Amino acid sequence: MRAVRVHQFGEVDSPAIEDIAAPVPAADQVLIRTRATAVNFVDILVISGKYQFLPPRPFTPGKGPAGEVVAVGSSVTTLSVGDRVLAMAEQDGYGEMVAVAASQCYRLPEAMSYVEAASMSLVYDTSWFALRERGRLAKGETVFVMGASGGVGFAAVQLAKAMGARVLAGVSSPSKADAVRAAGADEIVDMSMPDLRESLRARIFELTGGKGADIILDPLGGDYFDAAVRALAWSGRLVVIGFASGRIPEIKANYILVKNIEITGLQISDYRKRQPHRVAECFAEIFHLYETGQVKPAPAITLPLEGFAEALGQIRDRTAKGRLVLTQG
Repeated sequence: MRAVRVHQFGEVDSPAIEDIAAPVPAADQVLIRTRATAVNFVDILVISGKYQFLPPRPFTPGKGPAGEVVAVGSSVTTLSVGDRVLAMAEQDGYGEMVAVAASQCYRLPEAMSYVEAASMSLVYDTSWFALRERGRLAKGETVFVMGASGGVGFAAVQLAKAMGARVLAGVSSPSKADAVRAAGADEIVDMSMPDLRESLRARIFELTGGKGADIILDPLGGDYFDAAVRALAWSGRLVVIGFASGRIPEIKANYILVKNIEITGLQISDYRKRQPHRVAECFAEIFHLYETGQVKPAPAITLPLEGFAEALGQIRDRTAKGRLVLTQG
């Protein structure tokens, strides 16, 4: 089978497509013919050797592929050959075949395409855990999503709205407002405002009658985190998802105490490893919301497997115009 292989950590164009032996599923695994795999920023971190969990080399990158089951291990009873699934594999998505534990695979709704499934992986589940688990969202609360036009942000806007929240969407430019409004945002917050430390709190307080946001999702970090903490309501929760702005922020513990707020983090991979039953609950709800028309991924931009370096380069350079998905077959 063909697969992208990383022999040494490096730039996004350092791996190459090679012919390797197809994996053989263990007793608790299924073998999946990959049809679609989203390209994610985390793939760049893994390829460059900068991610917190690094596979032994050589390896094939790519998380969360979608495809059909072509073989099952001897102890697998929950899946059958021919089932269409989303596989929450930590690697091997940039290859034609992947062996994954059956417990990490989720049958797709009949109407969901492989491209849709792949484009939802890692972003909708991350957003679900940020809202349901870490943020403990209650119906009627106000959620402020920073980076709302990005993959996680777009998913969070849809999910928060479907869960009964009032959604404030932070965008880097007013030109992105229409897309996040279409996703369900009730109000738009322009994150390019001058003096963000003061102006962000003023804007959030204006939109919440002086209360602040009950939950803030932060995939950006840096100055955005510093400003967002000041926009939390009493007993509010800020969920740290990532540091796309480039700086890992710090906060003084006395501020957390005085405002009675929570700063919590989310590492989605840990839930897949430690609490797979919660991940199953997550995808059950996400797929239900998809089937009932309450969430739907934005149209993806597809490329063949040979376009992996181009796609990764677009993510690295922040020139991608949408979710990028590698397709096969």
